[in-house]
Amino acid sequence: MSSELDVTLVGPDRAAEVVGVIHRAFAARPPLDPPATAGDETVETVAASLERDGGLLATRRGHPMGAILFDRSRPGMLGLKRVSVDPLGRDRGVASVMVGVAEDVAEEQGMDGIWLTVREELPANYRFWNHRLYLPVRQDGPTIEMGKTLWLAREVPDADTMRDLAARVAGLLRPGDLLVLTGGLGAGKTTFTQGLGEALGVRGPVTSPTFVIARTHPSEVGGPPLVHVDAYRLGDAAEIDDIDLDATTDESVTVVEWGEGMAEQLSDSWLSISIETRAASPGDPLGTACGIPSDEMRVVSIRPHGRRWLEVPLRTALLG
Repeated sequence: MSSELDVTLVGPDRAAEVVGVIHRAFAARPPLDPPATAGDETVETVAASLERDGGLLATRRGHPMGAILFDRSRPGMLGLKRVSVDPLGRDRGVASVMVGVAEDVAEEQGMDGIWLTVREELPANYRFWNHRLYLPVRQDGPTIEMGKTLWLAREVPDADTMRDLAARVAGLLRPGDLLVLTGGLGAGKTTFTQGLGEALGVRGPVTSPTFVIARTHPSEVGGPPLVHVDAYRLGDAAEIDDIDLDATTDESVTVVEWGEGMAEQLSDSWLSISIETRAASPGDPLGTACGIPSDEMRVVSIRPHGRRWLEVPLRTALLG
């Protein structure tokens, strides 16, 4: 048998192994008030949960070491219940591997995000999830709900598709939102911002503000203005402060090109948007994606940061 950790999707036929891990894991935790209900789980209740929603079982050398039950009661979200690691498997990265697999499952199944609950009396558990970019959503007594919106990547074959993607992003935006764009020269950052401006209904034209650093485009439809910043010529975060963007950030949608590592200070939440250029080789299907010939395919990655983007259906809205 392999000495490596194996994490697999399981059904009701593995319920006995899963419930054994749950009982051993929760029995090793300190007493809580009110007490945890994990000890009440039986083979029958776990089998019913696995039949309905599925779950994960982690094994090492064939021995069950970790388990997670899924909860699919919320549309577009994957819930994690009874996240359990056998005491013999602690400090071996079992929980981290299981969480990574759970996130992969959520992405593959078209989910927008993940949610779970932790107890405030278990600060180490809270730190574990927070370290993996899960943030508190709400609290009910000692129970804290935490969540994470999943990132996404989308192939973009041409300028029209780039503007269409930006328009979809615009549909999710509100005053105070910050977008930090990265990508090489000619990658399509300004094209993306043009699509954003068109969808927001701001006064144009939207062009690269390289020599003026920042340009404000007022709304013509009663929405937020678009503040377009090019940080290419700025040396560090201190020079962002000199532009005095703080005065307009709360009521505007702010887009900062070349802003990675500098612009994030403007808000506690932002969208990081990276545009990469991928050359299409002869015969590569990427070269004719969507039926449109292209010598260069763009891959746009969008990563949410901060509480603003919790429970926002990024993948549903942007991937369709």
